[in-house]
Amino acid sequence: MTQQPPTPGPEEQQINIELSEDIAEGEYANLAMIAHSSSEFVIDFIRLMPGLPKAKVKARVVITPEHAKRLLAALADNIERYERSFGPVKAQGEMPSFPMNFSGTMGEA
Repeated sequence: MTQQPPTPGPEEQQINIELSEDIAEGEYANLAMIAHSSSEFVIDFIRLMPGLPKAKVKARVVITPEHAKRLLAALADNIERYERSFGPVKAQGEMPSFPMNFSGTMGEA
């Protein structure tokens, strides 16, 4: 009887992630609008420039509720590590107020 090699566990699996040059440059966004349905979260990353009446969505990411919760935990962990290294992130008192014509349940970041 031949034995099968052990199947690698989750911590042993590696994912090869490809990052193209244009994506690696990134997009600057200073506002995020979040909407959700029962099956997905939609995060629009927006660039809002002072004095201009129009803001542009620079990227849209659609994720499952499970991945949204993982993203929340990963962001919280990274902010905690950032603040340990560089000090507290100063949050502005008020959120910007402007008309939004999105539908559905929404949050801001």
